[in-house]
Amino acid sequence: MNRLNILIHCSCFLALITTSGAKPIVNSGLPHIILIMTDDMGWMDLSCQGNGKLRTPNIDAFAKQGVRFTDAYSASPVCSPTRAALMTGLAPARLNITQHGADRPIFWPKDRKVQPPVIEHILPLERVTMAERLQDVGYATGFFGKWHLSGSAVKQEDPSTGGSAYYPDQQGFDVNFGGCGKGGPPTYFDPYRIPTLKPRKTGEYLSDRLADETVTWMRVNQEKPMFVCLWTYNPHYPFEAPAHLIPAYKGKEGLGLVNPIYGAKIEATDIAVGRVLDEIDRLGIADNTLVIFTSDNGGWSGATDNRPLRKGKGYLYEGGIRVPLIIRWPGVTKAGVTDPTPVISMDLTATILDAARVSRDKGKVVDGASLKPVLAGKKLSREPLFFHYPHWAFHKENCPGSAIRDGKHKLILSYDNDSVELYDLSEDLGEKNDLSGDFPEVAAKLRKQLEDWLKKTGAGIPQRIK
Repeated sequence: MNRLNILIHCSCFLALITTSGAKPIVNSGLPHIILIMTDDMGWMDLSCQGNGKLRTPNIDAFAKQGVRFTDAYSASPVCSPTRAALMTGLAPARLNITQHGADRPIFWPKDRKVQPPVIEHILPLERVTMAERLQDVGYATGFFGKWHLSGSAVKQEDPSTGGSAYYPDQQGFDVNFGGCGKGGPPTYFDPYRIPTLKPRKTGEYLSDRLADETVTWMRVNQEKPMFVCLWTYNPHYPFEAPAHLIPAYKGKEGLGLVNPIYGAKIEATDIAVGRVLDEIDRLGIADNTLVIFTSDNGGWSGATDNRPLRKGKGYLYEGGIRVPLIIRWPGVTKAGVTDPTPVISMDLTATILDAARVSRDKGKVVDGASLKPVLAGKKLSREPLFFHYPHWAFHKENCPGSAIRDGKHKLILSYDNDSVELYDLSEDLGEKNDLSGDFPEVAAKLRKQLEDWLKKTGAGIPQRIK
């Protein structure tokens, strides 16, 4: 072919791309990325975490193939703030999304001493999401499961109440199966009454359906780098599980298991996760796929047993914010590693963007650190971890507060009485021994660091009621 014919051939090819509207793949050779996040799964809700009463063979096997973090934290003790933080790489305090949906008077005790700040509860379209950034470099993006960042949709045209204009397919995802404004499914059995998941097979279990939609989409899109968010509704309330899984947990109630149906929900989640992991192998892409498994907050104490951690969902104690985290990244991670590095949700955002070779420019990701060095066996030099939950949770039993973890020490600041608690997590994982009176200088140092961070992020602070 002579030079003229080559030029004509190239011109025709470019014209075909332009006229067809096709978007060429950028940065070929990028890894596939699978981000699996459960809802309300506690730190002790896996067999590989030490719970001998729960059956999670697929996730346990996955843990043996990668790195399991013992000191991983969600960005918040409730769901929506963690989801927003993970999508943007920004701390909930910086986003001003710090409650599970819209904060309402129904959550406020009548004898409250402080008034929670006014917050956002919808992820604005102006925020650049991780999915949008991955789309820009050629990723096919799919969302499957719980979103809970689009508001209550009282009026679809009213941005103050949200609606479908804020669903995942408007925030960087090519497809959306299940993502909407609901914090939990009306039911786990088809028909689910989830607006973005059409009825398909009466009685089909939700986790199985989401896994099936994920697998089907992966088979179609495997030729491009894929970014998959499988954010299960399980094991969030309501207590519903496949009937054949429940009997194995009856009679085992006690330490490690509160509710037999909850045990079955955990196993059902493990089965769904296992199916997606198996599909990665079946497609032959495991060696080029980063897989992350975690939870959006600690376990709800009304459903699960978080011991030895104190309290659960809605609290700034360890039971509310310490979560499972397992990462497998072939070529980076070694198999069967347990790592005690304290990490937080926004680190996962930074790690994913690092894997996709997306530049962290223009301050789009400022609150997370890539875990790639840690995954490769190196130490991570980092700032303390910060948490901000200036609200009462649905159970109204917590105190609005903020917290900081720096090394082995953790300090919790309560806004109702301006008090602090100090714990040495290396010696007191259950946070039973408040050391603030014994080590006032440590408490004062951590409190100043925390307050400086709150000012830096523009965090909304509760105001004392006069």
